[in-house]
Amino acid sequence: MRLHHHFDPQRFMAPGDAAESGYEWFLSTQISEEDVAVFVADLDGHAVGYVYAGIELRSWKELRDECGFIHDVVVEEQGRGMGVATALIETAVEWLASRGMPRVVLGTAEQNTSAQRLFTRLGFRRTMVEMTREL
Repeated sequence: MRLHHHFDPQRFMAPGDAAESGYEWFLSTQISEEDVAVFVADLDGHAVGYVYAGIELRSWKELRDECGFIHDVVVEEQGRGMGVATALIETAVEWLASRGMPRVVLGTAEQNTSAQRLFTRLGFRRTMVEMTREL
């Protein structure tokens, strides 16, 4: 949340002082859902990353059939360059495939070029461009 807000504070909500506890609360409401999974990467007993994925229903608004969706993937600095993000994403993709999803969709901030390179390397392709106009 902080990174996205740093990229574009007008587009992404301000994290505030309790962003971590707020997002922890939000994820805790999601993990009990049947169509959601949160996978955590552990390095020597310390969580160094996670991926939050789920099944999204058909959306006429987004012109998209039912699909798997990776909502969030985060890897702490000490876990980077070790294949953690790749393993997390592939685990989520396998979980979504096992539930019959025909494709996986994700989004990334325009400025997050390292994530875009990773996603491209893992077989994702660009399909939409979000544009924002402030009022």
